[in-house]
Amino acid sequence: MKTDGRPSLKTKASTVNAPVLAAEQCYAQPRSIPWLPQERAYELAGVPQFASSGAKIISVETYTKGNTLSVVRVKTDDGQEGWGQMSTYSADIAATVLHRLIASKVLGTDPVTLNDTSDRCVYDNHKYPWSFVCRALSGFDTAVWDLLGKREGKSVCELLGGKPRPFPIYASSMRRDIKPRDEAQRLTTIWRDKKGARAFKIRIGAVVGNNRDQWEGRTEDNVNTVRKALGDDMMLLVDANSCYTPDKIIALGQGLLADNNVCHLEEPCPYWELEWTAKVTREIKVPVAGGEQDNDIAQWRRMINMKAVDILQPDINYLGGLTRTLRVAQMAQQAGIPVVPHAANSSMITVFSLHLMGAIASAGPHLEFSIEGFPAAQGMYDPALKVVDGKVQIPSGPGWGVTISKKWLEGTTYQITQ
Repeated sequence: MKTDGRPSLKTKASTVNAPVLAAEQCYAQPRSIPWLPQERAYELAGVPQFASSGAKIISVETYTKGNTLSVVRVKTDDGQEGWGQMSTYSADIAATVLHRLIASKVLGTDPVTLNDTSDRCVYDNHKYPWSFVCRALSGFDTAVWDLLGKREGKSVCELLGGKPRPFPIYASSMRRDIKPRDEAQRLTTIWRDKKGARAFKIRIGAVVGNNRDQWEGRTEDNVNTVRKALGDDMMLLVDANSCYTPDKIIALGQGLLADNNVCHLEEPCPYWELEWTAKVTREIKVPVAGGEQDNDIAQWRRMINMKAVDILQPDINYLGGLTRTLRVAQMAQQAGIPVVPHAANSSMITVFSLHLMGAIASAGPHLEFSIEGFPAAQGMYDPALKVVDGKVQIPSGPGWGVTISKKWLEGTTYQITQ
């Protein structure tokens, strides 16, 4: 392994005191905490509490591959450890943020105080909202969940009250450079006929395209061609990646998308224009999905309260980890809105999301599963996820149920804060 030579940061952080519940009391009444108004306290009901072992976190390590991918190892003073991952892309920046802005706030804390530790990391970094702080935090948070699962001898899914099992996926295309007939062919011959998928997502418009298409006529051709190839009994989803103004996508939604029985329209408008998205949701019958980019819990409250979307799509790594995502899932359950997480590549994000979907009451009918290769994650963990009859097995081993490859780690840049 390579090392950047960064000296260790010696930090003594005080433990955040929190009431302790036994594991079997995971879903007891939410506790009252000073920073959270009582009317918001239900958000914590979906985050289980565990008995403390008295252990303290003593080190945070990162293993970063280029600027694409970075995994995190957390160790405690009683010899336990857990592995997690930060968000993909610009992961080298997220690793720097983790060591500089997050690690000093988590060293010395008890792993079971994730709710309070997570909030401290966000609030103490309020000058740097929100993206890279949350991306960095997600690496720590997911590593601690792995540690807790291993400590209890249970999968994360089981810690959350779920049961590891095969879970349905939708085959998600990430490409806009592909011709519609070629898109239709690979979705049908490989993913429908060989892998058994029954739901498929394709791309429409151009990324943040201001109503532009990737090339003239592509969206109409793509939707019509893929629908015809798949047949009427398959679910068709589309992703606009913040392309449209409300008037344009409402017209498409009431026409092309409705005519082709699209069941999921993702991020139709620039995601930061929440009122635009809410207008689209009100005006069309096609279910609107969104939220993948959002990492502020307060924004999630707004999104849910104003009924901006019909389907919520938190990304565990963008949002700051499983702990914060469970809060969103709890809000979704209260509002009766299904959750279908964003999981756009074959790194650990899909593993995390499978465990989440196997446990939460607000889980939608399927999980995103990218059909594209992702070289940075090749051979990253074992066992690899496989699609069989349109489903992927939720890993059943302790923690996340997968092992990070030592060979993969050899090609990374190493940093430690302790």
